[in-house]
Amino acid sequence: MEINEIKELLKTIDNTSLEYVKLENSELKLEVSKKNSSLKNNIKNKKDTLKNSEEIELESINHENISEYENSQNKDNLYIVKAPLVGTFYPSPSPNEKSFVNIGDIVKEGDKLCILEAMKLMNEINSEIEGEIVEILVESEELVEYNQPLFKIRPL
Repeated sequence: MEINEIKELLKTIDNTSLEYVKLENSELKLEVSKKNSSLKNNIKNKKDTLKNSEEIELESINHENISEYENSQNKDNLYIVKAPLVGTFYPSPSPNEKSFVNIGDIVKEGDKLCILEAMKLMNEINSEIEGEIVEILVESEELVEYNQPLFKIRPL
């Protein structure tokens, strides 16, 4: 892995709300921890160079392309609720209970939409607007990524 790729990866991580990231393969170990807005990292090369067959390819993020994609996906003026963290999606407080919301439900600002479990912590995701649930974009117990769309809400 080239130093420029590592620098780009660190910049990308720094622009997220993630507090800790750990990447590891047979050639490289990378741990990044953000505390008090300072980025600390610990990089250990297990070998001087990566084998060609095991090279890690990192794709740089173009923020303009992301904005264009999001705008093209939101032609109906729907509010998209996105995952604030990586975790497991739960639509209800427990498997035997009904979902917090269903398609067609009207939600108010602050209403509970779902739970995202990350590292055994249950994080409640609440609605930031009043509106109608138009679409639920993930399934129960699905692993979601940071900033992944979860719900589409039509504002009232």
